[in-house]
Amino acid sequence: MKEGDLALYRRYRPQNFKEVLGQEHITSVLEGSIKLGRISHAYLFAGSRGTGKTSVARIFAREVGTTVDDTYEIDAASNTGVDDMRSLNESVNVSPFSSKYKVYIVDEVHMLSKSAFNALLKTLEEPPKHVIFILATTEVEKLPETVISRCQIFSFNRPSQEMLAEVVATTAKKEGFSLEPSSADLVALLAEGSFRDALGILQKVTSSSRDKKVSIEEVEVVTGAPRGKSINDLVAAIDERSIENALEIVRKMAQNNTDARVFCKLLLRKLRFVLLLRYAPRLKDKIKGELSGEDFEFLSGRSAKKESGINESLLLSLLDAYDQIGRSYIPELPLELALMKVLART
Repeated sequence: MKEGDLALYRRYRPQNFKEVLGQEHITSVLEGSIKLGRISHAYLFAGSRGTGKTSVARIFAREVGTTVDDTYEIDAASNTGVDDMRSLNESVNVSPFSSKYKVYIVDEVHMLSKSAFNALLKTLEEPPKHVIFILATTEVEKLPETVISRCQIFSFNRPSQEMLAEVVATTAKKEGFSLEPSSADLVALLAEGSFRDALGILQKVTSSSRDKKVSIEEVEVVTGAPRGKSINDLVAAIDERSIENALEIVRKMAQNNTDARVFCKLLLRKLRFVLLLRYAPRLKDKIKGELSGEDFEFLSGRSAKKESGINESLLLSLLDAYDQIGRSYIPELPLELALMKVLART
C-alpha cells in the first residue's frame, strides 16, 4: 500500500519516543529503563482509546532491539479463548529469530475469558528470559488482580483539547490544507480525547473539501455536528432568560436527529467562554484564538451583560445533563430539565 493511501493516523503514527505527545511521564521512564538495561518481563498500558498505547508498545519493542519478525501483536477481542492463550504459551518457549527479545503486544487484554487469563497467568509468573509482554487495555478494572500484580503499570493520559487541535492543524498543514483555528478546535472537540479519532475526522473533512481551506462550516456539514448558529441562538436565549425559546431550540435539535451529547458539549464550551471572558479578561487573547471572529464578538457581547441567565449554576446543571444524556430514554430530556431548573427560577 502506498503511503498516500494510508489513513492519516497510520501515516503520522509516532516512530520514536520523542514523537509521542502527552505521555512524557511514560516515555521518559521507558527510555531510562532501556538505557539502564532494566527491562521488565511484563508491562500494562492502561488508558482510553486513541491515546497511543499500541504506538508506544511498538516503539518500545524497536528500542529494545526486537525486529518485526520477533514482535507479535494479538487482538484479545478476537482471540479470547483458553486455546489461544495455550498456543501463545507454547510459542513463547521458542527462541527469537534474530533478536534478543520476543515481544508480545496483547491489545484489549480485558476481553480475555477467565480461563484464558488463567492460562496467560502461568506464563506471566515464570516467563522465559527472552520474552516481554505488553498488555494494553481501555478497561483496566476488568483485569484480574493476579495479572495486574505481575506487570509494571503505566497509565496513559487523555490529550488536552488544545494538544489535539494543534495536532490536527499541524497534520492538515503537512497534507497541504489550512484550517481555521475554530475548525481545528471543533475537530479536536469531536475527537473526545483520541489522537486516532481526531486524525480520522480530519481525513474525512479534507477528503470532501473542494479547496485547501477548511472552514468550520465544512467541518459541521461533514461530521454532522450542530451548526454554530443553533448553539449561538441557544446561548442568546439563555442569556436573555427566555426559557420558551431555549426549549424550542432544543426541540428542533432533537427533530434534526442531532447528537444531544455533542450539542450539549458545544453549548458548554461556548457558555464556559462567556464566563471566562466575564471573570478572567486576561484570557481574552487565548480564547480569541480558539474561535471564529464572529463567535468571539458574539460571546464577548454576552459576557459584558450584567443581568444574564449565563451563570455558574447553569453550567453545573448542564454538566450533570451531559453525563445523563447517554442513559436517558429521551436524549434531550436532561438538557431540557437543566434549562428549566435554572432559567425558570431566574
